[in-house]
Amino acid sequence: MEQHPSIALESLASLSVAKCLQRISRVSAGTWQVEGVKVSYGSIKDALSAHDFKNPASAVYISLEGPATITSAMIFDPANIGYVSKCFTGHSFPSGRAITPAEEVMLTELANIILNALTNTILNALKKSLVPALPRFVEGDIDRLVAEFTAIPRLKQNFRIVTVLIGMRRNGDAARSEVFALIPEELAMELENTRPPAGSHDGIA
Repeated sequence: MEQHPSIALESLASLSVAKCLQRISRVSAGTWQVEGVKVSYGSIKDALSAHDFKNPASAVYISLEGPATITSAMIFDPANIGYVSKCFTGHSFPSGRAITPAEEVMLTELANIILNALTNTILNALKKSLVPALPRFVEGDIDRLVAEFTAIPRLKQNFRIVTVLIGMRRNGDAARSEVFALIPEELAMELENTRPPAGSHDGIA
């Protein structure tokens, strides 16, 4: 099924994440920015395919429940964790073969900030609320991550996929991460019909 990208969703996602990254830039050691936004239609696997799984990935995700559901995730390449840490905390964890508990906490905290900014913007625009949920951490190749998501029965369907590419830089070090939100088609169409002005529902000061 082909869908035309939603301008409303692109605008809301780009602005909300960009404003969130501006706040992170003011209090962290790095510079953060949105490098691209796109809206598509497909499955969990289609969403995850935005990431280059040359290496097994680390992901933080939040799945909100209610009359409908919105699931969001932030994907990291473990090879870049040191850069991410430098940009976020100013310090780099010693490199190792596996993600340490401290790195997991750092990635979860960072993703939680960004994912909540994105999903809250969408919910505010729709004038809806969903049951809060704690972020979850998972590692592995694309099949492992797909299995993690599709273990949740309501995620075994296609969604409108909002993908935001984030870049982070500090003293010549750079890394990227993908953020995506899975929005049920009925909510995406409702948002398109309301056509909220860009910036009117970002919920970020």
